[in-house]
Amino acid sequence: MELLKKLTQAFGPSGNEQTVRDIITEEIKGFCDETKVDTLGNLVVRKYGGGKKLMLSAHMDEIGIIATVIDDKNFVHFSEIGGVKINALHSSKVKFIDGTIGIIYEKSEKPTKFSDLYIDIPNICKGEGLYNISVGDTAVMASEFNLSGDFVSSKALDDRVGCYILLETLKSITKPNYDLYFVFTVQEELGLRGAKTAAAGISPDYAIAVDVTVCDDIPGGGKYPLVLGKGPAIKVKDGSVICHPEIKRLLADTAKAERIDIQYEILDKGGTDAGAIHTTGVGVATGALSIPTRYIHTACETASISDIKNAVKLLSKVCGDTL
Repeated sequence: MELLKKLTQAFGPSGNEQTVRDIITEEIKGFCDETKVDTLGNLVVRKYGGGKKLMLSAHMDEIGIIATVIDDKNFVHFSEIGGVKINALHSSKVKFIDGTIGIIYEKSEKPTKFSDLYIDIPNICKGEGLYNISVGDTAVMASEFNLSGDFVSSKALDDRVGCYILLETLKSITKPNYDLYFVFTVQEELGLRGAKTAAAGISPDYAIAVDVTVCDDIPGGGKYPLVLGKGPAIKVKDGSVICHPEIKRLLADTAKAERIDIQYEILDKGGTDAGAIHTTGVGVATGALSIPTRYIHTACETASISDIKNAVKLLSKVCGDTL
């Protein structure tokens, strides 16, 4: 899990994914035939194979915040980048790209909007380091990477866990069944932007997006019957896509043949890269494989290590012969 730790702890809010991309670029050396970074910043990794094009996608970006005002007392006011939850920010720590740590606190007792919050950076408030933070600078949640039994907890499992799964899948394949494109996308949290342009450049025949999904195996849960440790989830639908039956069948049949436990995901809202990919060009037969995750878009996203490993095994068998 050392690679997953490195990926999740990297700084990479939407629009500033370069640190994550650099880590991935180092990891893929010797395992692929072509790499390129497109105009938007997507990393496209190709492994030659016969037959049709299969695009595997996971996004590099994470949610974050952006400094909008530094007031006369040197407190930093901010707005969100992506789907940040206000109730997850109170008294939390955020980290800027230079390592500066700030503490988020509230102006009002029950904050309902981002203008009710501010960032306190003690060093700045003493007048010793104001030059470090400027309007327009971005920050991400600050948290530690923790392993406990079968569980892993960290910021940015959404979707560095998908990046990890793609990397481990790429490393395992010896003889591809398809012409494979492993795509590490940007700006998913802002509306699936990177996946849209990447798919346009590749024109894949098939696609599988890998991301996290909600699970309700917690007190008060029950709407989404996914459970940590019961296997990765084959997406049926969400707010952005109804997955192609051919891809669902491919994933399910492979899981059955390999005796991999799976779950099925049906959401009435939300979306992943699959939502942008499937409407590209004349259309792409698209599916998605999801990792059930608790506390998405917080500093303590939690997933099952066995689910992650089974996702790697399943995708590897879909893509070709493995080590």
